[in-house]
Amino acid sequence: MKPIRLVRGFLTVGAWTLLSRVVGFTRDVLIAAYLGSGPVAQAFLIAFSLPNTFRRFFAEGAFNTAFVPIFSKKLEADENPREFAEDALAGLGATVLLVSILSILAMPALVYAMASGFAGDERFTLAVQFGRITFPYILFMSGAALFSGILNAGGRFIAAAAAPVLLNVFFIAAMLIAHHLHWRMGLTLAWTTPITGAAQMGLVWIAAARMGFPLRLKWPRMTPDLRRLLTVAFPSVMAAGVVQLNLLVGRQVGSFFDGAIAWLSYADRLYQLPLGVVGIAISVVLLPDISRRLKANDTAGGRHAYNRAAEFSLLLTLPAAVALLVIPVPLISVLFQRGAFSQTDTMNTALTLAVYGAGLPAFVLQKVLQPLYFAREDTRRPFRYALYSMVVNAGAAVALAPFIGFIAAALGTTLAGWSMVVQLWLGKAHMGEAALLDDRLKARVPRIALASAVMGAALWALAHALAPQLATPGVRYGALAILVLVGGVVYFGAVIALGGMRIADLKSSFRRGA
Repeated sequence: MKPIRLVRGFLTVGAWTLLSRVVGFTRDVLIAAYLGSGPVAQAFLIAFSLPNTFRRFFAEGAFNTAFVPIFSKKLEADENPREFAEDALAGLGATVLLVSILSILAMPALVYAMASGFAGDERFTLAVQFGRITFPYILFMSGAALFSGILNAGGRFIAAAAAPVLLNVFFIAAMLIAHHLHWRMGLTLAWTTPITGAAQMGLVWIAAARMGFPLRLKWPRMTPDLRRLLTVAFPSVMAAGVVQLNLLVGRQVGSFFDGAIAWLSYADRLYQLPLGVVGIAISVVLLPDISRRLKANDTAGGRHAYNRAAEFSLLLTLPAAVALLVIPVPLISVLFQRGAFSQTDTMNTALTLAVYGAGLPAFVLQKVLQPLYFAREDTRRPFRYALYSMVVNAGAAVALAPFIGFIAAALGTTLAGWSMVVQLWLGKAHMGEAALLDDRLKARVPRIALASAVMGAALWALAHALAPQLATPGVRYGALAILVLVGGVVYFGAVIALGGMRIADLKSSFRRGA
């Protein structure tokens, strides 16, 4: 078996994901500037979340957790993987098409389910209109998720990781054109959504064909392999549904506080930057790699892959979490506060960002731990854990909202994230050597945490020193850049000095298959 180079794969996916997130962040800055936290912004954000919710439910977060391990093993053993992929595409496509038709017809009910606080005002009408326009996005993105799974299983990460960049480039171009031509910004964003989905699917479809998988569209049929896929996928679909219910609870709570949907969304986008770069890169690369190693009975290799994934994720995630906790106001004020985005919006979004930041390590560690289950085609226990976490989320968000307001939604999400990590950690006890921590990871995690704390102290002190510059138009961007640069230098200097990272280990990871 030709091994996937883990760290190189992480960095390849991470780099493209970083570019996507940065361009996506630019998109959100423009949305904030043009629409602020007003009714059109809130309506579009809910409408855009609808197809994304179903996409994660059926495709990326659920279907692929079952498809990738089975396809990876068929690819490794040369057991007719193309026919299996075509059957999976036919089944997924038929299901999503039916769901799309029904959802477009039932859009008012869906909007009410997502944000009942909108009922009775213009946000509801706008969200229904935008939702019907955006929903076909799920058709294209479900196909894109399957083609991306094929590419990732074959160790070809670039096209799948680059595809989301198209979405954000299209949105930015559309907003600039709409502003110049005085088009209605909300409608422009809604119509751009399905166009971006088609572009992304086209890119990965071509890449999969070049890999040797020019899949044909065919009539759905139930085969033994597809039945096995559904058996494995069903608990994962349910688990994904629980995750989306967690998000739904947050949106419902937020919809009863004017502006909160926008504050939660903007903060979510910013903390998704490190989460996407690290967490998505880990899950995309680690799941097919561990699946292949299990097929080859390579227990030692599987353990090494899991430990290096955990080490790499914590190396980048812990300092990011500390930064979000220590300097949320400078980050939000400099990056968002302009145009329709006010000082009040800044403070509320910064508070939300800090709460999400406290959960960032948990969200990434889930990405490291879940492949241990999915590679073994065990999706039932993650589903059960997700149910328990949903109870934690709903209990915290609903119970605390009357006392602390909209921030209860973010707090519930963070508490649920840590609850999920604890359950996944305890549940892996029976997995044997492949799920054990090695001495290198045990020694380095405390050093990484200490280096992150050193960086946090430096950021806090420097943010106070640069407070006038951070509030001055024209120089605040440079001041924030200095703040981030100094924080990065302090962290990497501290982590190397404390022994949390060795340059030689990073170099060797590129030279050999991990």
